[in-house]
Amino acid sequence: MKFIIASLALTAGLIIAASAQADAMPAEAKQLLCLNCHAVDHKIIGPAWRDVGKRYKNAKSFEYDGKQYPLVEGLVMKISKGSRGGAGHWGNMPMPAEDPTGAKKDKIEKMIKFILSLN
Repeated sequence: MKFIIASLALTAGLIIAASAQADAMPAEAKQLLCLNCHAVDHKIIGPAWRDVGKRYKNAKSFEYDGKQYPLVEGLVMKISKGSRGGAGHWGNMPMPAEDPTGAKKDKIEKMIKFILSLN
């Protein structure tokens, strides 16, 4: 009986935590269709955002197309223009261009700041 109660308590806690994450997630995640390939806590096609946040925790810059940029600016370019030259930074699947014209830059920047906060 104690095991059942403990399991129920754990399940309830995980549901509450997942709800809190979903509530904290910017609306841009759905608008930009990010959730088709990414989740906060597990890999789908692309990496889990928590893993991305950890990778760039202390980074100050990001290399894109052979040039160094301030971290957020470089990540905006990566998401906007996609991976260049084949595979992505996270394996064989390249990041597709999500905003080649730059019209969604503000939304993408907000998403990046959210992702970086997950470290």
